[in-house]
Amino acid sequence: MAIGFDFGTATCSVAHIVNNNVQAIPLADDELFIPSTLCAPNRETVSEYLYRHLDIKPLGTVSEGLLRSSINTNKYEGFDVRPDDLRFGKQATELYLEDPTDYYYVKSPKSFLGMLGLDAIRYAIFEDIVCAMMANVKRQVEISLQHEVDSTVIGRPVTFHNRGGEESNQQAINILHKAATRAGFKHVEFQFEPVAAGLEYEASLASDKNVLIVDIGGGTSDCSLIRMGPGWVGKHERSETLLGHTGSFTGGNDLDIHIANKRFMSEFGKDTETRSGLPVASMPFWEAIAINDVEAQRRFYARNNINELKQIQRDAQQPDKLARLIEVYDNILGYSLVAEAEQTKIALSNTHEYMATIDLPSEQLQIPVTADAMEKAIHTPVRRIKKLVEETIAQASVKPDVVYITGGSSRSPILRKAVQEAVGDIPLANGDYFGSVTAGLARWADMCFK
Repeated sequence: MAIGFDFGTATCSVAHIVNNNVQAIPLADDELFIPSTLCAPNRETVSEYLYRHLDIKPLGTVSEGLLRSSINTNKYEGFDVRPDDLRFGKQATELYLEDPTDYYYVKSPKSFLGMLGLDAIRYAIFEDIVCAMMANVKRQVEISLQHEVDSTVIGRPVTFHNRGGEESNQQAINILHKAATRAGFKHVEFQFEPVAAGLEYEASLASDKNVLIVDIGGGTSDCSLIRMGPGWVGKHERSETLLGHTGSFTGGNDLDIHIANKRFMSEFGKDTETRSGLPVASMPFWEAIAINDVEAQRRFYARNNINELKQIQRDAQQPDKLARLIEVYDNILGYSLVAEAEQTKIALSNTHEYMATIDLPSEQLQIPVTADAMEKAIHTPVRRIKKLVEETIAQASVKPDVVYITGGSSRSPILRKAVQEAVGDIPLANGDYFGSVTAGLARWADMCFK
């Protein structure tokens, strides 16, 4: 049996074809989407869990070495890896938030896969993380369908990372392919996410059209201008219909991070001055919330960084605010800040003002944010997404007949306004905000593996 698998930055979802119709497959707790998160007692648990409880063996000498090291570390620490030690989705986040200092937590690993400069060990670690998440989804699918699933088409963005080009893309694809194979998929194919999203829309067209597909996800945004319609339905080779194609490592998560940076971090000491009148260093405030940048998070939470933070606090005119940043460091609260920024973004889609609430061990902060202030805070990532649309149209040298907008972050009124400004009076058609890519991948899987 074959499925379409949207291994997304924010969520994962799957679907298959039944009687020529797309049928979404329930995952955890009968939900159709599972957040792309993993939680474990420590990093070493992931590798040992795969081997001990899922009988998933490592591939290659580096992965074998990682497994041996993980087993030895857990043995030395007296830690016995149990079948329920890995949590996924909402359960992972809930467990992590009980005590962030006590767990190893990964959110949106897809954001990291295209980062060049990964050494062999970190490459193997990411492969294990993705493999564990894919194996969990595969297991849930087989429970729901009561049928073995051995083939899949996995969605991929046009660009996994803003730096690195095709080398970055190939690295990410290699990790995903190896992880999927180890998770038990015997046949694995990939399809561009915006192309997949368009396949579902194509089924509704009565005539051929030039369709600009704008897919705004959690970690990436992709645009494709494609010739679509009845004349192309069911055809496996579509390269000649692809008129323009651009992508960026910018998505809904970036909006949340920029809101946190511009509207929250002043309460943690950002934009204050030292006793000598100079501005305090801005980098620690950004690194605290840059949850989609593994190197930034590594620098902020490094053991020796506490000395730097305390020095900044001693030199600051408002040391009480810097004390809050140290609380973020001590309690690993970066994810919590960005999560509240996301709630702020969602709330301000329907109201003009929102009171953001941030719980610290020492106090509860309440920060008012207006819709205008949020719009200013996210100007940079919004402009990047708007530019993608403009570049795709210029690349194709063809005016689209319609714009099909999809992806979880495309619900944002600000992003929709930016897309409309980029395309002028061309009408916008709404996709299933979360399901268009998955549905298209299911259709492509049905064609690939018939």
